[in-house]
Amino acid sequence: MGNTPDSPYYADVSPGRGTLPPRAWYARSDARRLILDGSWHFRLSPTAEAHDASFAGDGFDPGTDPGWHTVTVPGHWVLQGHGAPAYTNTRYPFPVDPPHVPDENPTGDHRRVFDLPADWPGGGGCVLRFDGVESCARVWLNGQELGDFQGSRLPHEFEVGRLLRPRGNVLAVRVHQWSAGSYLEDQDMWWLPGIFRTVALLHRPQGSVADFTVHSAYDHRDGHGVLRVLSEPGGRVSVPGLGLELETGATARVPVEPWTAETPRLYDATLTTGGESVPFRIGFRTVAVEDGVLRANGRRLLFRGVNRHEFHPETGRTLDEETMRRDVVLMKQHNINAVRTSHCPPHPAFLDLCDELGLWVIDECDLETHGFTHVDWRGNPVDDERWTPALLDRARRMVERDKNHPSVVIWSLGNECGSGSGLTAMARWIRSRDPSRPIHYENDYAYPDSDLHSRMYASHAEVEEIGRREGPAKPFILCEYAHAMGNGPGGLSEYQRLFEAYERCQGGFVWEWNDHGLLRHTEEGQPYFAYGGDFGEEVHDGNFVCDGLVFPDRTPSPGLVEYKKVIEPVRLTGDGAAGTVRVANLHDFADLTHLSLEWSYEVDGEAVGAGTLPLPAVPAGGSAELALPAPPSTDRHGEAMWTLRAVLAGDTSWAPGGHLVAWAQLPAPAPARGRDETGRGVAPHRDGQRLTLGPAVFDAATGALTRLGAVPVRGLRLDVWRAPTDNDEGAPWVPGSGPGAAWRELGLHRMRHRVDAVETDGEALAVHSRIAPAASDLALRTVYRWSWAGGERDPLRLIVTVEPEGEWDCPLPRLGVRLELPAAYDQVRWFGGGPGEAYPDTRAASVVGRWASGVDAMQTPYVRPQENGARADVRWTELHDGTGAGLRVDAGEDHFWLTARRWTDEALDAATHTPDLVPGDTVHVHLDHAQHGIGSASCGPGVLPQHRLAAGPARFSFTLSALDTAGDGEAVIRP
Repeated sequence: MGNTPDSPYYADVSPGRGTLPPRAWYARSDARRLILDGSWHFRLSPTAEAHDASFAGDGFDPGTDPGWHTVTVPGHWVLQGHGAPAYTNTRYPFPVDPPHVPDENPTGDHRRVFDLPADWPGGGGCVLRFDGVESCARVWLNGQELGDFQGSRLPHEFEVGRLLRPRGNVLAVRVHQWSAGSYLEDQDMWWLPGIFRTVALLHRPQGSVADFTVHSAYDHRDGHGVLRVLSEPGGRVSVPGLGLELETGATARVPVEPWTAETPRLYDATLTTGGESVPFRIGFRTVAVEDGVLRANGRRLLFRGVNRHEFHPETGRTLDEETMRRDVVLMKQHNINAVRTSHCPPHPAFLDLCDELGLWVIDECDLETHGFTHVDWRGNPVDDERWTPALLDRARRMVERDKNHPSVVIWSLGNECGSGSGLTAMARWIRSRDPSRPIHYENDYAYPDSDLHSRMYASHAEVEEIGRREGPAKPFILCEYAHAMGNGPGGLSEYQRLFEAYERCQGGFVWEWNDHGLLRHTEEGQPYFAYGGDFGEEVHDGNFVCDGLVFPDRTPSPGLVEYKKVIEPVRLTGDGAAGTVRVANLHDFADLTHLSLEWSYEVDGEAVGAGTLPLPAVPAGGSAELALPAPPSTDRHGEAMWTLRAVLAGDTSWAPGGHLVAWAQLPAPAPARGRDETGRGVAPHRDGQRLTLGPAVFDAATGALTRLGAVPVRGLRLDVWRAPTDNDEGAPWVPGSGPGAAWRELGLHRMRHRVDAVETDGEALAVHSRIAPAASDLALRTVYRWSWAGGERDPLRLIVTVEPEGEWDCPLPRLGVRLELPAAYDQVRWFGGGPGEAYPDTRAASVVGRWASGVDAMQTPYVRPQENGARADVRWTELHDGTGAGLRVDAGEDHFWLTARRWTDEALDAATHTPDLVPGDTVHVHLDHAQHGIGSASCGPGVLPQHRLAAGPARFSFTLSALDTAGDGEAVIRP
């Protein structure tokens, strides 16, 4: 490997030529700036050498060349009709031959002509700044070449004052999709070339700020902050909120309120030099590793975090501030307190928002060489000294740009680069430049360069082993865990309890924040989100790019709702029967004065009383026992329950007063559970080809229920299949990591049903059946026993017993019955878990109450369709047509899982995108006795044993009634 003398600049391992040294980013200044975003002329070429540089000169007119078009900058040309995006997880989409790239190297020439404003100041200098260009750029101004650079997600600046003229300035930028830098940017995301962040011209008056560094430590022992601001050139710093006026370089020690993610106290300040005034904000905090524990301001941190790629479904990595603020606000509203900027520094405005609203940040360098795993790490740049200058350049640009953000508490060297001397050089430089922050790196398990013990997707058992101090004597984090791909992730509650139980286990970062589906439309105009392979890529990794807690449009997924519940910073437990509740404050710093505690008392899901409880100022890590009020008097009888809600007592910068932070439900004195009545019933009556049993009609030959009162019913039979989730399918590189392949191999998606006997006696109808897959002797012997007690209002009762035959070596997807109703019965009421979906290991956020929904709204629109929409702990449900006519199902011995949709599981399984799901003339209903858990085997551990649905003897029951009234009341919507 290496450059030859005639290697082109884009295949050079050096970081570039002509750029200025990196410096701190700041959003505001009294110096002038000219934003050059907008419409640029653009020409796409299939190779890097297709054209000379004549387009950079004054005499060139793109209007005379049909190859020229316009694009919006910032933006990606592949999202504006020129070429196509491509997605790979780890594999390079070009031959691995570092630092060389193919001749087929899409190259975009960009051209912008601009005038200086009439009042543009004279004197001083001017800097041309690029905040992000993928992956290599060569720049000219007024025909003069300025240089070239690599490092896509990092800023680059050129001094251009001598070249500017009042009018007709020609800025030309040639951008190559592939470069030597592409080998350092093999992150798990779309390849999206272009000038995707702002381009700006900055006036630099004589004596303006070249760079400045804020040191703002906090001493938790006495509550003092220590401030020292270094600047080039020197000047003065004013902090009105602290009464400070001091020279740069001087040190001040004053009482302050510290900055934390829970209490993000910022002090407005101004740096003034001879030529510029720069407003900035100061947060006082100290981060250190002490005795193997990561602490901030003297207290242990527990990260309730997410990984966040920058992404928008229409503009890719071009994000506006509204979208960035939306991300941070959603994180705060869902109890998230930390973000890892996977796997590159974000737009600097995002870090401003983290400072302002409060998030701990692991700031990660723009570095990943994961694709070298496919060649056994041969030629890995981080272990080749010729690449070290480029690695150091990326580290410097990250640290210098982001060093003044109090939210940034850890520097990360990069992601999945293996190991090598280049990483050590980066760590050595960062420590010398900024010893105030720890360093993170995960992919070298000897951890020579990391101050943290970091792992990805470790199992619960491994996390517990590490918690017992059976690993390196360093703070432990899961920098990635709980892969949020499709339906999931499962097992979050069990991870969180481990983090809370072991001091050294300091939390983790769910992979990841948002699905990266690109918005597209069918020929009929129906929107959907595209993923890998939808753009004709030769090499791609399918929908693995859709693995977020929010959908591409930022709609929270059930996984985010579950995560919010699992990581809530207040835990409410107690004894509803004894009338006590324990309030535990799980915050790291804040007391509970910002919250109020509400209660309601419900009987059969309907509130009969509500109020508030006095909530003491419980300190962080503390708890308090509170007495519940006496249960409200009521003439209602049924299942009684206390619901407790910790809500914001007033407005904050990220949510209004009343926003729900934490909740719990405590059973009051338990009523008697429903029993499976198996006493005497009425004998079925045969009438030709029909059997009648009270209000029910059955086919005499098959025993199939065909009608209940006025309600047509079809296809009621045992069902074990579900459309496999991404986590059921498992990781592509670990065969058998999920049960989906075994399910298909066994044939659970094509079970065959045989009726062995239809028997009647004096009190029931019994249908004996054998359900089995082709080419196997495994089976499920099933008996459906129908009975009716004989009263006019008595329901039809069904008892199902299941006995497996043979040795089943894989779990069942589900176990229950499915049935079909006419499409008109598309309105659903239920008393049970809601409002959203839940599964055995994703049910923490399921609230027991009365709920109502249309069938369509019960579907979760995962980017790749899969099993979804189950409601847990259902006591009863009614499916009706809006007038009250329909079917009611009540639980027997046990609560059941409810799913209703307009297509079969088979159609759901066959779909690849949401428009593939076409509603039919039937509502398909699942009444499940049990479900297999979800896990996170798409990239992580599978389902824990306690959530695994093993094939075994089972018995479950329901009662069914025809409805001809408005049913049992409207839904009551709660948390």
